[in-house]
Amino acid sequence: MTNSPAPARQPLVESRATTDARVPRVRRLWMLWGILAGLFGFVATILLDVRPWTEADYEKGGVLAATAADMANLDPLMNQLGFLVGFAAVACLIVFHSLWRLHVERARPRSGAARVVAAGLLVAASGLTLAYGWKGSLALYGHGGAEFGSFDDSGLLIFYALTDFGAFIPWFGVIVSFAALGWMAWAERAVSRIAGTLAAGAALLVVAGYVVTGVPGLAGPVGGLTLALVSTWMLIGSRGVAGGER
Repeated sequence: MTNSPAPARQPLVESRATTDARVPRVRRLWMLWGILAGLFGFVATILLDVRPWTEADYEKGGVLAATAADMANLDPLMNQLGFLVGFAAVACLIVFHSLWRLHVERARPRSGAARVVAAGLLVAASGLTLAYGWKGSLALYGHGGAEFGSFDDSGLLIFYALTDFGAFIPWFGVIVSFAALGWMAWAERAVSRIAGTLAAGAALLVVAGYVVTGVPGLAGPVGGLTLALVSTWMLIGSRGVAGGER
């Protein structure tokens, strides 16, 4: 009696069935950190953006040039709030970055796009730390601040110049993350296609704006709000983020 041949050993590879498994919503609650990061970031960058003029002044005089004399017109409370809410956004971005690596990168170790998403979040958090810190410095040293007088108005103008686009430019890191999410949605089928399309569309819109206008701060109005929307869909959608065991 002959022994039957042993079955061929299967290679250890990730199958589509496991990598495309839909993670239950209750296990996606960590997406709340992305929602908070986006909302806090939008408030700090857009709603708490401080200028020495009002919208009515812009309508009357067009583009206005900031001078040292305008530094007395800056609202220190708004800058202080922008600093605090902005740092909250940075903290949420860092937590979201870490949880993305834990839940998505570990489940999809061969996905370069998943790593790009994480890298973009960390780049944005790094730049925004400085940007919101400058807002806090301007509140501290500016008119009405606790350490007013440490710099004259010419020195305050330098801080103001740093805050002009400071909280807008670093959102480019999140725009890169959006492009990677689009790839994960359509090429890897690892992210909801609705969320991936929204993210990729935002990325294309900002890049087109860079080319047409040359304005480096265009990511600011788009990054935070889109991050909140995309994270919300990946949390509540029927298909959010793919995961599973190897």
